[in-house]
Amino acid sequence: MCGNNMSAPLPAIVPAARKATAAVSMDGQKHLLVSKALMFDIIGLSPDSQEDEAGIKQAAENVKALIDQEVKNGIPSNRIILGGFSQGGALSLYTALTTHQKLAGVVALSCWLPLRASFPQGPISGVNKDIAVLQCHGDCDPLVPVMFGSLTVEKLKTMINPANVTFKTYSGMMHSSSLEEMMDVKQFIDKHLPPID
Repeated sequence: MCGNNMSAPLPAIVPAARKATAAVSMDGQKHLLVSKALMFDIIGLSPDSQEDEAGIKQAAENVKALIDQEVKNGIPSNRIILGGFSQGGALSLYTALTTHQKLAGVVALSCWLPLRASFPQGPISGVNKDIAVLQCHGDCDPLVPVMFGSLTVEKLKTMINPANVTFKTYSGMMHSSSLEEMMDVKQFIDKHLPPID
């Protein structure tokens, strides 16, 4: 993690991972195909907005392929935490709830659960029904209002073990991050990925 106030010393959790960008290059369209692999279209951000179902599912399949590759490289899936900010956090949540690989957890920052209506009303039966989730959100976020974080955590607590879902808000934080949030992320990673002796 890097950027304004986003640096925190975190352990290398996936040393064999290939770099995969999740943002469109600002210098033109030449990187669009590479970037699009882990992205989906955002049509709108309101509870009743139409969603890019095909794009969300394809992006999740691409992340699942990265997870499968790490498992082939010798990383146990239960030593993998998915995480992201905004669209990356949304994709991390969706992927964790739909993958066949048992994961260690999800860090979901300033995001929402895409295709939330497509999930069951009750608990999921998949391998990640007890997954640990840290969801963080700024209470002044103008792009992805904190209401989306609240709606997501309410839905998550009906789908997975509610004791494993943590929702933290940060006073005055907009669509960004803070040192306090990064320290919470670090503590979550340290707890759910303890060092291997």
